[in-house]
Amino acid sequence: MRAAIVENTAITHHGAVGVALHEAGARIGLYKPWRDGVLPDPADYDALIVFGGEQNALADDTHPYLPDLARRMAAFSAADKAVLGICLGSQILARAFGGQNLIGAAPEFGWCDITLTEAAAQDPLLGQIAPGFPIFQWHSDTFTLPEGAVHLAHLPMAAAQAFRLGRATYGTQFHFEANRSVVADWTREFPDLTEKISPGWAAAHPALAATRGAQADQIGLSIARAFVALI
Repeated sequence: MRAAIVENTAITHHGAVGVALHEAGARIGLYKPWRDGVLPDPADYDALIVFGGEQNALADDTHPYLPDLARRMAAFSAADKAVLGICLGSQILARAFGGQNLIGAAPEFGWCDITLTEAAAQDPLLGQIAPGFPIFQWHSDTFTLPEGAVHLAHLPMAAAQAFRLGRATYGTQFHFEANRSVVADWTREFPDLTEKISPGWAAAHPALAATRGAQADQIGLSIARAFVALI
């Protein structure tokens, strides 16, 4: 199994996705196009995973590789390779298939309660978990669903929380990869930013991690393993 991972920022955690890939013995190709513009070729890999970043999905002026990354995600999907976009990755995936990126329209942060759609009950990625669960969010943008996408999860602020295209092309607005270790590191690395977004976050974080974070860890790893099983 060969999986290409695209990181869109200098501090990127693979979290539960990395755990699931290593459990499966995957060989990983790591790409940092914000540094050098290099992106993976679908011929070289069985899957493509695109993580988040601080830029928005339309920031072509500061991140000129974004249009090519959108096309590359579509090419992997067309080749029936498994594709996963998380947060910014889901926004770029939506762009790739004709969805509209809505910049600054849906700020969400912390462990939020996701609700699955009826379609998710039959979905290979989400069908094995409860219809409602807490999972970590950190974003301000959202998107409209591409034509033909299967809507899998929603929240009042950002309705397009998860979708599937074809067999195994997935976008999740929520950070299911972000286990408690990842969230703790974000809290340490970005204290001013997290406090600005959610006043009192540093003080509230330990108790939230012990309760809602513990449940989210189990859900996130289950989702990650289900995706790897589709590769």
